[in-house]
Amino acid sequence: MHPMLNIAVKAARRAGSIINRAALDRTQLEIRSKRANDFVTQVDKAAESAIIDIVRQAYPDHAVLGEESGALEGKPAGKNSSGSALKAEYRWIIDPLDGTTNFIHGFPQYCVSIALQHRGAIEHGVVYDPAKNELFTASKGRGAFLDDRRIRVAKCTKLADALVGTGFPFKEMSRLELYFRQLRAVMQGSSGVRRAGAAALDLAYVAAGRLDAFWELGLAPWDMAAGALLVQEAGGMVGDLAGDAGWLESGDIAAATPKVFTQLLTALK
Repeated sequence: MHPMLNIAVKAARRAGSIINRAALDRTQLEIRSKRANDFVTQVDKAAESAIIDIVRQAYPDHAVLGEESGALEGKPAGKNSSGSALKAEYRWIIDPLDGTTNFIHGFPQYCVSIALQHRGAIEHGVVYDPAKNELFTASKGRGAFLDDRRIRVAKCTKLADALVGTGFPFKEMSRLELYFRQLRAVMQGSSGVRRAGAAALDLAYVAAGRLDAFWELGLAPWDMAAGALLVQEAGGMVGDLAGDAGWLESGDIAAATPKVFTQLLTALK
């Protein structure tokens, strides 16, 4: 395992232990609403703090983008010829608890998501499900794994036969009508649609062949980065709704087996 991926795994497991301890007594949760239908607890913050501590101990000059902490610069790695501090080549993208609403209600579908970018490209990704103790990992060019077992996307070739994951655009209510049209098209064109409430875990499920495809609108980078790398390294395809590479910037993502991907995009149009 690559040393940087090893640090991501260590951090994800540490965050997972914090989440599991809190899950034993959810009556102690302090819940705050960031905006409509978007919640944060002291568990999200404690898990993210633990992740950042582990990352910073190993790589103090790396930048961090966390759901709760925002953008954090690393310690300057040096200066350029003009005397200005060099920007970090590496950036960790962290969601300490994807599926907070599920967690609050004791619905066991949530995860820790950690990705590492190098010069803008996602190099490593971890999605850890603490409730099921399932660890999904990927490094660019080295494949995707569930625990120690290599995983591949399903062999599904037709949208009509596909089980498709999705997420409601609860942060972007202005796009509900577009989403409902997409949902109708995919429901009519596939064998089933599932909405579980944790995008990073849905993407990991596409990588593991449990879902054949997934799409969602208005996601943040920490919702997608690690899971998207898992899909790609498992032999699947990832893009925005035009099939291009701008999904991390737009927040609109589609992922699927190679032959289902274009059929999904057609349905979403």
